[in-house]
Amino acid sequence: MSFIQFLKSKTFFKQLGLAVIVLFVIVFLTIQYLDWTTNHGEFIKVPELKGKSLKTVKIELNDNDLVMEIQDSANYNPKYPKFSVIEQYPKAGAQVKENRKIYLTLNPSGYRKVSVPNIVRRTFRQAKPTLETLGFEVGSVTYIDDIGKEEVIAIKHKGKTVKAGDMLPLTSKIDVVLGNGNRGSN
Repeated sequence: MSFIQFLKSKTFFKQLGLAVIVLFVIVFLTIQYLDWTTNHGEFIKVPELKGKSLKTVKIELNDNDLVMEIQDSANYNPKYPKFSVIEQYPKAGAQVKENRKIYLTLNPSGYRKVSVPNIVRRTFRQAKPTLETLGFEVGSVTYIDDIGKEEVIAIKHKGKTVKAGDMLPLTSKIDVVLGNGNRGSN
């Protein structure tokens, strides 16, 4: 029997029909299995977690079959309680599958600490923007006798002299002592 004759035979068509039926059955069973294992069409609405404590968030996520993943602490935000959620991904109201990770950013316990820059013997005009750029607040400005007019002689925080490199919390109020241009009595 030649190949062409085989392609025209009943046996070939029976085998081809059987192969097509088996292929359809396998595809059908695979689709049914995937629907069952992936919970196709079933979603969970992500709850609003912003401003809630970590303990409350754990309970709420467990109740909704979701998993918590803490990413990091952000910059301190005084509008939220310490160690509460300030950001979440996916956002509240999003539709997700069960056991989906919800990524959380927490509010730290306070402002992060920043190194005080070296601004002594620089003009106040240079020093003020440097301090403000780093997140410090310029407090009171006092003058003492020194030849450097409007030049920073010392910097203080809560009455104590601060040196360059000291670590202070962000938004700390730094008092500045400037020279008044007078030589003073020596």
